[in-house]
Amino acid sequence: MYVRFMITSFIDFLKFEKRASVHTVKSYQTDLDQFQKYLLFQYELDKPQEAKGPMLRSWVVSMMEEGLNPSSVNRKIATLRTFYGFLKRKNHITQDPTKILSALKKRKKLPAFVEEKSMEMLFQEDTFTDNFEGIRDRTILELLYGSGIRLSELVNLDVNDLNLPARTIRVFGKRAKERIVPVSTTLVDLLQKYLSLRAPEEDTNRLILTNSGKAVYPVFVQRAVSKYLSDVTTLSQKSPHVLRHTYATHLLNRGADLNAIKELLGHANLAATQIYTHNSIEKLKKSHQQAHPKA
Repeated sequence: MYVRFMITSFIDFLKFEKRASVHTVKSYQTDLDQFQKYLLFQYELDKPQEAKGPMLRSWVVSMMEEGLNPSSVNRKIATLRTFYGFLKRKNHITQDPTKILSALKKRKKLPAFVEEKSMEMLFQEDTFTDNFEGIRDRTILELLYGSGIRLSELVNLDVNDLNLPARTIRVFGKRAKERIVPVSTTLVDLLQKYLSLRAPEEDTNRLILTNSGKAVYPVFVQRAVSKYLSDVTTLSQKSPHVLRHTYATHLLNRGADLNAIKELLGHANLAATQIYTHNSIEKLKKSHQQAHPKA
């Protein structure tokens, strides 16, 4: 059929001229096969160059009605745009029917966070051993949750970034932007205990070390966080970044100013911080539904 010739020519273009990856070619092929079937079934049309904008839009609407994820629909729209752009360059069409298509708004994914009660369970006395390894692991978890720093910021902390008398740590964030983050008295006491046990075998000033005295690396921290969070939460995500989300969400839930949270997290603009307000709104909705007689 003519539609197969058009699609085959386009796929060959991707393979041999654009040298697209196997995965990319397969995705385009799948999307166009689905589009072909839709044209034949819905409009009995086997010539894609005759498809009009409303026909393309109806395919998008049908996918939305089937509940397809907006990201997946947007990918298929991108496939159509590339395909019809190819047809236009080859003079198979004079007007691009994809001009009327607009990308769908993606569903905002709320940041995952651990509930306060679960964090309290995590930091019970019997969770961590009282040797160097246990104190070190607790320090990692307490720093991530108690200061909201990123994984990369934790790994790159030096001993001289601590100002324990002032209860602050100096953090170098994205683009080497420096910020000062306050920490609790409890975390200061823990850091002092950790420093008394810290004995690097190599000449390193990094704060967090492995059992052999070397600077920790990202995967080391990720494994430690996942191990301990697995005992207190069923979240699918158990990463250091979840503790950063938890830090911000708990601050907001307890009345912290959004601009203050922005500065603590080292965000460049307030828009990046405002996503945490959605978690608070969801919590308010849940309380309303549980308590209001007409909810």
